[in-house]
Amino acid sequence: MPTARGVRAVAAVNEGVTMTVPSMQAVAEGSGQLERIATTFGVDWPHLIAQTVSFGIVCAVLYLLAYKPILQMLEARRQQIASGLANAEKIKAELARIAAEREAVLMRADAEGKQLIEEARVAAARVQASETRKAIAAAEQILIRARDAAARDHARMLADVKHEVGRLVVQTTAAVTGKILTAEDHVRLAEETASRLAS
Repeated sequence: MPTARGVRAVAAVNEGVTMTVPSMQAVAEGSGQLERIATTFGVDWPHLIAQTVSFGIVCAVLYLLAYKPILQMLEARRQQIASGLANAEKIKAELARIAAEREAVLMRADAEGKQLIEEARVAAARVQASETRKAIAAAEQILIRARDAAARDHARMLADVKHEVGRLVVQTTAAVTGKILTAEDHVRLAEETASRLAS
């Protein structure tokens, strides 16, 4: 004897079957319409699928063999440029440090010269006029020697900086351009750098 629950389940199944039949007919009609449209426009499904797969393979091969190496090359160039900029910053810092050292040497030389002149004046007050003249002359000679030494140090430091900057410019140019520079290129770049630093 069927229970009420069993009767309801059978009714639900019958109702679901009756509902799926029209929906299946609608799908079949939609598929038929799709087939008619494809036939109207001359779509050949096996060739379309084969061309889609071929296009996908070509895209994958191009991505692996062309796009990735190009991205790696661009990244390497970006790093070279960043390295060149960092070298330029180092050169600027080195020039600033050398300028500060030069100023310090000149200030020390000036202070030493003033100190020596003051000592000479104190000694001149205690001795006769001839001794005073000798002491002042000696102090002036010491000041001249100190200035000459400072000028020599300054010239030597500038020559060192020019040489180092020329070397870094040649090295940076070779790294950025990726070209091996000849001795003539080295000389030309060093002269250009020296003339720019001098101006």
